Amino acid sequence: MQSTEIWRYIHAERASLVTTLRGLEPEQWLEPSWCEGWTVKQVAGHITAAAEQTFPNFYLELAAAGFRFDVFARRGADKVAMVDESVLIDRLAARTTTTNHPPAPVLAMLGEIVVHGQDIRRPLGLTHRSPEAALIAVAEGWKKSNLLIGSKRRITGLSLQATDSSWSYGTGPKVEGPLQDLVLAMTGRKGALVGLTGPGVEILTSRP
Repeated sequence: MQSTEIWRYIHAERASLVTTLRGLEPEQWLEPSWCEGWTVKQVAGHITAAAEQTFPNFYLELAAAGFRFDVFARRGADKVAMVDESVLIDRLAARTTTTNHPPAPVLAMLGEIVVHGQDIRRPLGLTHRSPEAALIAVAEGWKKSNLLIGSKRRITGLSLQATDSSWSYGTGPKVEGPLQDLVLAMTGRKGALVGLTGPGVEILTSRP
């Protein structure tokens, strides 16, 4: 998938999340997300911080965090999450056309908005299915990568088969389910495992 097409999906997913965030009640912003230890507002702050990020600023903030990525990410999320919800939404809405990003593949930005969008929606009982092409692109990008999220390690020795798409990968005990749930499971979201079936689910569940 070309970067121009990836950006179209990124912008569409951001716009969809803006619509979701505009509909949240005040108490929902404080609910735990599927991103462990983070509230819905913190995840929204993280998404926005990443969408606003630039190469020079990324390195400055990472250095200030002692080159500890988890500290860097949490600081960025908390900083944005301090603002009023309406301001946060407007800031994310302003990033539905821009193409700046941290020093990472553009595909990583698509994976971020796809997964973190579900980190927000799923625990609140909200539904959204990303386009199949976007999900396939993310799954293809992560199936052989351990960068930050460890997806390759998590699915090694398993056979993944989407039940709503032709996408499949790997050999071994089978894990079947909706492609979106498979993508979430690849990132370690345990909540997505309830939508999956097959003998490989128990193995996937046991892996951090």
